[in-house]
Amino acid sequence: MVSLVVGSGVLVACGGGGGSGTEADRIGIAAQCSKNSDCPEVAREDGGTYDLVCLTQFKGGYCGLEDCEASVDCPTGSICVKHTDNKNYCFRVCKDKIECNANRTADLEANCSSNFDWAMASDDDGSKACIPPSGSL
Repeated sequence: MVSLVVGSGVLVACGGGGGSGTEADRIGIAAQCSKNSDCPEVAREDGGTYDLVCLTQFKGGYCGLEDCEASVDCPTGSICVKHTDNKNYCFRVCKDKIECNANRTADLEANCSSNFDWAMASDDDGSKACIPPSGSL
């Protein structure tokens, strides 16, 4: 699991560490946040880094990546989704809602949904994604 810090009533992913879950869980994809520094910079398998940002256009914030073109641009365990705001984001893959909320408070839960557009239609493998609640912080 991702290490968690409780501050001002908000759970924040600190990333890193081993444990179970996907790479997306370990690095904090889908975590609640209020600023970019709440979301870690994470090493990629190819030696580069993923610079997660706090997507504050979503209620409670959402640690993720924006402007992906395809799911290959996202960390393992996340996929490139074309959101209703016409931007592409790396959102965590899920089977059930509980997977979306390990790093979120109950009042700001994300939903596990299959009702979204893939950024690249050829990536569509039937997976569901953790879609954060609409509305800004």
